[in-house]
Amino acid sequence: MPVDPDTNESGNPQPLGGNDMPRFGGITTFMRLPNRSEPADLDVGIFGVPFDLGTSNRPGARFGPRGIREESVMIRPYNMATRAAPFDSLRIDDLGDVATNAFDKDDSIARIEAFADNLLAHGLTTVAIVGDHTICFDLLRVLK
Repeated sequence: MPVDPDTNESGNPQPLGGNDMPRFGGITTFMRLPNRSEPADLDVGIFGVPFDLGTSNRPGARFGPRGIREESVMIRPYNMATRAAPFDSLRIDDLGDVATNAFDKDDSIARIEAFADNLLAHGLTTVAIVGDHTICFDLLRVLK
């Protein structure tokens, strides 16, 4: 059976290498992960929260998840100094963004909580990439 280029021999999702696609090309996901997994198939789920309705002065934090993903293309899947290779032992993937409501803070927070609650129901360790710190309390409430 042919091996999927986006997974290793254990079937764990793997970041796309620079030899397979130039680092400036392709769809932008965190560390160039395949973005094709279901939460039930993962150990760690990374998701973005494009939201900035909690800011009072300068909007723009909603672009935080996109910016973090764009910068993460240079992160390598292992650390040469520590020899840590999380993708070899954990099933990790970028699950996309929460569909927030750009005009309703309370509705957005409810959507964010529901999204995170769904991931936690699958027993996932979650990593939220955000811009607006308003939602930190809400994510902590979901974790409780």
